[in-house]
Amino acid sequence: MLALSVASCFENTRTEEPTNIKEYSDNDTLANSNIDSLNTDSYSFDEFSLPQIEDTTIWPRIRQGFQLARGHDHKWLTAELEWYKKNTAYLNRVMKRSEPFLHFILEEAESRNLPTELVLLPIVESAFQPFAYSHGRAAGLWQFIPSTGKLYGLKQDWWYDGRRDVHASTQAALQYLSNLNELFKGDWLLALAAYNSGPGTVQKAIKRNKRLNRPTDFWHLKLPLETRAYVPKLLALKELIVDPQKHEVTLRCIQDIPGFVQIDTGSQLDLALAAELANIDVETLYQYNPAFNRWATSPNGPHKLLLPTGAAELFRDNLALIGEDKRVKWKRHKIKEGETLSHIAVKYNTTVKQIKKTNKLRRNSIRAGKYLLIPLASRNQSHYSLSANQRKKSIQGTKQGNQKIVHTVQDGESFWLIARKYDVSMHKLAKWNAMAVRDKLKIGQKLVIWQKNANKSVNNAQFSNKPSNTVRSISYTVRNGDSWSRIAARYQVKISDLRKWNTIKGKYLQPGQRLKLYVDITNQAGESG
Repeated sequence: MLALSVASCFENTRTEEPTNIKEYSDNDTLANSNIDSLNTDSYSFDEFSLPQIEDTTIWPRIRQGFQLARGHDHKWLTAELEWYKKNTAYLNRVMKRSEPFLHFILEEAESRNLPTELVLLPIVESAFQPFAYSHGRAAGLWQFIPSTGKLYGLKQDWWYDGRRDVHASTQAALQYLSNLNELFKGDWLLALAAYNSGPGTVQKAIKRNKRLNRPTDFWHLKLPLETRAYVPKLLALKELIVDPQKHEVTLRCIQDIPGFVQIDTGSQLDLALAAELANIDVETLYQYNPAFNRWATSPNGPHKLLLPTGAAELFRDNLALIGEDKRVKWKRHKIKEGETLSHIAVKYNTTVKQIKKTNKLRRNSIRAGKYLLIPLASRNQSHYSLSANQRKKSIQGTKQGNQKIVHTVQDGESFWLIARKYDVSMHKLAKWNAMAVRDKLKIGQKLVIWQKNANKSVNNAQFSNKPSNTVRSISYTVRNGDSWSRIAARYQVKISDLRKWNTIKGKYLQPGQRLKLYVDITNQAGESG
């Protein structure tokens, strides 16, 4: 095994690829993940990095903690390794994003005696994009879905999403991986596969192979395509770090020193003010603290901020001079006739719950002429450019076609119905609006639709000449003798649509399975599910 020399980290430094080259290819897991398309790479961490010191690079330490077996000679691994070697500029960008966080993740993995290959997992999961959001509603560096995030203690509310909290989500992810490894009796490849597709999927594949008298290791299991690529991606990254010279890649010089300091502010704090106290810009503050959705930390906590190492001491000193009553701007609002708490919350970009708590209200009823104390952002909302609202506006404003259409969501509409109406992909529609297809739509919500042909009329293909309000979502229970074609014919829908609406594994339907259908009620003859 060829040792990684520190000097190799500095030699043959590769330049960034031209902007017209795509960041992800079809071979990359993220290509199918609907990753949040907001470009945050323009915000640099370099201003707060210490001078490069050759003998403190992090790669030898990471390599020293590798525990997963090598020597896998499999076409999946070879394919992923070749992809990385051909896309070194992509690797360089990802490693640059990882720089503030890599030391912390490594420390956490080592403290649990875990394989340090896991430190590289956010490259596979999110490309170290702090605001990554997938089509499966997974968020953050470690791509937790809402349910698993809650299971591992990651708070999610209007103000804050712990799945994007680098500190909290790293601890949760490593605990989850440890639990999976225990579940699969020390087989890390199976644990990693389960992290991607769920333990139930892997257990089902193992049972199938046992039934067929086949090996039950990762390489022989029948798993989803994404999972079959997922584990080899991580193993390929390991090979590059073990022997970068052999694979003709250059590793970015990342020092083996803390990239941030966590500070407890003790109470809610306006993020624009926090940036001023640390003498950094708001964008940098959000990069280190992507969990905060709004203009301030959550009023109910956590009250912890991650700050660049070089800015932490100044922040502490300045924060000590600011009283708790000055950390958030307050406005005395006089209630007008007809106003509700919801109206007021929207106006001031806060929540009904927060207004009630601040003003010690037990009920939602309020009286005109009375006053409410409202927490208020100190700057215009556009100043908080990486808050959830501003990120969404940026994504919706990014040109994706020749014609931009703004659609107002109506009662009973879904992503599928709206996508059909405008003849666009459901996943593209969600991505254009910084959402996932399983996110809930609200009546009155504005969605951006992009069409390539400016003269293209709205296409209602299957439901032409019929109002959209005749389409209904129904649930159907599969019966003995049912098939995809029989159900599609019964409800006059396409088989391809029926399969699209339902993620049923396997070629055949089983009695008792529940299917979701979108049917035109004017075409039905009393059939029910």
